[in-house]
Amino acid sequence: MRLQDAKKQATLVRKNTGWVMQERGGYPASFQEISDLMIKLVELKVTQTEQVGESLWPRLDLAEPGAAKEGVGTLIEFKDGAGKPLTRLVLGKKVLKKDPLNPLPAAKDGVPAGRYVRVAGGKDTVIVVSDPLNSAEARPGRWLSKEFFKIERIRTLAVGPEGAAPGWKIARSEEWGQWKFVTGGDLNPSAAVTAVNKLGSLSFDDVVADVKGQATDKPVVAVAETFDNLVYTVRMAKKTGAADYLVNITVTGEPPRQRAAEKGEKKEETARRDKEFAESRKRLEGRIALEKVLGQWTYVISGRELEPLLMSRADMLPPKRGEKPMPGIPFGMR
Repeated sequence: MRLQDAKKQATLVRKNTGWVMQERGGYPASFQEISDLMIKLVELKVTQTEQVGESLWPRLDLAEPGAAKEGVGTLIEFKDGAGKPLTRLVLGKKVLKKDPLNPLPAAKDGVPAGRYVRVAGGKDTVIVVSDPLNSAEARPGRWLSKEFFKIERIRTLAVGPEGAAPGWKIARSEEWGQWKFVTGGDLNPSAAVTAVNKLGSLSFDDVVADVKGQATDKPVVAVAETFDNLVYTVRMAKKTGAADYLVNITVTGEPPRQRAAEKGEKKEETARRDKEFAESRKRLEGRIALEKVLGQWTYVISGRELEPLLMSRADMLPPKRGEKPMPGIPFGMR
């Protein structure tokens, strides 16, 4: 399935191992997103049919990409396993429906309720379908699988410029313990928790197939050690001419093979806890295997998403009375 508009193109190819994004070096694509769009296309209902000549196609954004400069729509092209074309559709303007009861400012001119569609290479027949097909975008990042690193049970976290001593390092002696600066001093607990929690919920916007020449400045590196004996290294470099960062994450280490029994543990408790430990370790091993594959890629992540990890030590201090906490500012940019 290939989607193309006036500026972008996304080619999704089904391999033996699943769907991949051709423009992103074969990065795994989201089966759910692809299947959702295909099901919508199959179930579309035609609400209107018109005869529209080629000269008028741009007015409805139904001109084919590459064949016109204005009024270009989104082309969807399907091919079989041998590369033979199955069908080609051009998606045009969305049809808006007035809803006086909708209080949202964006609904002032109406909400998307359908879309103009033309069969590419066919006659002058243009149809209006019952779905706006909002997900049919040619932006490659839109179709990537969003499975990502989930860095949990962190024991220590150090952040600083690459090749230099960490700007700050925090640690806790037990999983639900209080965070403290390793070097001593007052720490804002909220800032520490925010930074740690962000590593467990990171999301990305896109994948970069070739990072050469795309990053500026010295990278900031975050190193997280976990209670599972794992070490995650998060390397963040500012993207040239953008507020985004190029991010690479690697994981090393191996989780414990045995559980340490608690003092006074009863026999029935031991059996249950050993079973839970074995099941948990198996899930963790599966996640580590996935994360090691993900570590081969470089991701585009917005600067706003990374703010909690880009804070300086000064940002990690408790705010003074009457002072609001400062937002995270990348190292070296204060």
